Amino acid sequence: MVAHPSAGSKNLQARVLSGSFVLLVGSGLVAAINFAYNIAVARFLGPAGFGHASAVYTLLILISAVTLSFQIVSAKVVAQQTSVPAKSAAYQQFHKTAWVSGIFIGVLLAWSRNVVSEYLNLPSSLLIVWLAVGVAFYVPLGSRRGYLQGAYGFNRLAANLALEGLGRLFGSLLAIALGYGVIGVIAANAAALAVAYCFAAPKLPAPTARDLRIPDAFREVLQAIVFFVGQVIINNSDIVLVKHFFPPTPAGLYAAVALVGRVIFAFSWAVVNTMFPIVAGAHPQERKGHRVLGISLLLVFAIGGTVALSLRLAPAWIWTELFGPQFAMTGKYGLPYLLALYAATTCVYSLSVVIIAYEMAYRIANTAWVQLAFSGVLIVGIHHYHRSLQEVVLVQLVMMIVLLIVVAVPFLRNALAGTQEEQDFSPFRGLRTLRRVSENEVIAEFLKNDFESPEFEGYREALDTLVTNPDLSNAAENVRRRALLFLRHGALWRELPVSTEWFEVQLRMPDLERIRVFPRAQWRKLARGDFAFTRVLQSFRSGHSYEVADQTFLSKIVDLGDWLTKSADAGAVLLIGVNETGPMTILDGNHRLVAAGLSSPEALQRFRFFCGLSPNMGQCCWYKTNITTLCRYGLNLLRYLVYDPEAELSRVLRNQESTGNPPRATLL
Repeated sequence: MVAHPSAGSKNLQARVLSGSFVLLVGSGLVAAINFAYNIAVARFLGPAGFGHASAVYTLLILISAVTLSFQIVSAKVVAQQTSVPAKSAAYQQFHKTAWVSGIFIGVLLAWSRNVVSEYLNLPSSLLIVWLAVGVAFYVPLGSRRGYLQGAYGFNRLAANLALEGLGRLFGSLLAIALGYGVIGVIAANAAALAVAYCFAAPKLPAPTARDLRIPDAFREVLQAIVFFVGQVIINNSDIVLVKHFFPPTPAGLYAAVALVGRVIFAFSWAVVNTMFPIVAGAHPQERKGHRVLGISLLLVFAIGGTVALSLRLAPAWIWTELFGPQFAMTGKYGLPYLLALYAATTCVYSLSVVIIAYEMAYRIANTAWVQLAFSGVLIVGIHHYHRSLQEVVLVQLVMMIVLLIVVAVPFLRNALAGTQEEQDFSPFRGLRTLRRVSENEVIAEFLKNDFESPEFEGYREALDTLVTNPDLSNAAENVRRRALLFLRHGALWRELPVSTEWFEVQLRMPDLERIRVFPRAQWRKLARGDFAFTRVLQSFRSGHSYEVADQTFLSKIVDLGDWLTKSADAGAVLLIGVNETGPMTILDGNHRLVAAGLSSPEALQRFRFFCGLSPNMGQCCWYKTNITTLCRYGLNLLRYLVYDPEAELSRVLRNQESTGNPPRATLL
């Protein structure tokens, strides 16, 4: 019995709420600890010393783009694994790479310590050396926390974050008491990261590589890096720029104001940390309606709005009592105003982050690149407009509102379109799956249908048996057939997501309502913007096809109709889609299927149907044609511009002959 999608969605909402509660409590504790840390450092070191410590700590947060990339990708991949050994294998792969990356960045920082110190007006380059030591532990700490997050170990994750904060607080107090000043504070931060790393070690069984499945691993890592680079630039570049453009005292004041942004973002990130692995491990049916996203946005808005309002209403003397009399700001736009304005800015940005992270949880999202572009524009904006601290914050607020609109509007449009598709196809059940098939079998069927094309003329006699009588258990044959297919269809096949799974399915007559023809060439003239299979049939029957299509195309449809009346084997038709209940596009078999539809409904039952399904199919231009997918197609064409499919096929045939796996016939 299959659970109703709404039941799964409600279960996800409950898990997000419970997990968010745990991490929000943990984040509240961490925020309180960090607040105490910043107040202590500010009071004991003064605005100038606090500005130095904040600038170095901001560099650490900038480097967290790498740390958080390992964390979020580890969390996603671990959540998607179905067995504990597979989760262990996924974690260990990322953990080794994280150590290499951490050491590399640490060495790079130590090497460039003098340049960085001079740019930030720091009193000693030793501050950057201690930062480099902390970074070496900080990056692999991300992979360990990613495992905890992906395995839904929210209690341990919250405890580890609190442990890091406590180590930073008490270590800094001890260093200040011993007279080490700013250098001691940064050394305490590095030690806190090392301690947190040691205590985050998960207890794992022996990994089994055969259970591991990481589709699109490179693109997942690239997406995460782009996302977090943009995020840390938006969250922290203002502090670095203010430290560069302003004298030490106002720079220290701004660092105190920016604390409120870090608190709000920490709470918002607690919601994201819960939502992300739960959505990543959910079935597509459970995500319908995007209720989990709605809950997450509501939580973040409530947190940010409450903090911003409270800060605006709080009297100014509270802050001078907490931070010290040196942090007093007089005038209409005093500290309460700047704090509330900064809080509102962070709240708006956090809403964008929730939307981007939600999309990243189940697919490769282009919005991460949008955020990265905005981070660059933000830096340019602050460079041009920094006459006052207020102006710096206003520039950020305007940019974050625009970012939220740019990120949210396309998502809402796609979500509404998806809802409409669900309504349009709601009367139809999912495809009836006969069996799961391998990609090798699908390629073999594709070649059978296409082997009469002129591109294969020089290979037809030598490789006829390879195509007409395939041995799918023979790995060498499968390699040859793939190389042969790419002779004509490499550009087409490469657009399919790596995560595509193939099934042999049975189509019923109602299923034809959600089939679309291939959105290219003559079909565009026939479809007139509507590629529905039934719409194309109507175009033929109304005579419109004879007005817009060329004679060669029409003759092919007629000839295929005659052939179908005589041939017992109509071959296979390949379909692609996101899931078994949504619309499907004909990848191969457009002409034959239309010819059969024009002939008689019974003729459609003579085909075998293979369907490729992937939650990332929306990125394929054959399934969904838009600017983004066409750009992706263009980039792939450039990437394989020097690729020679004939040379590749010849190389495969030569290599297999030399290894004792000759083709069944010899090429002329």
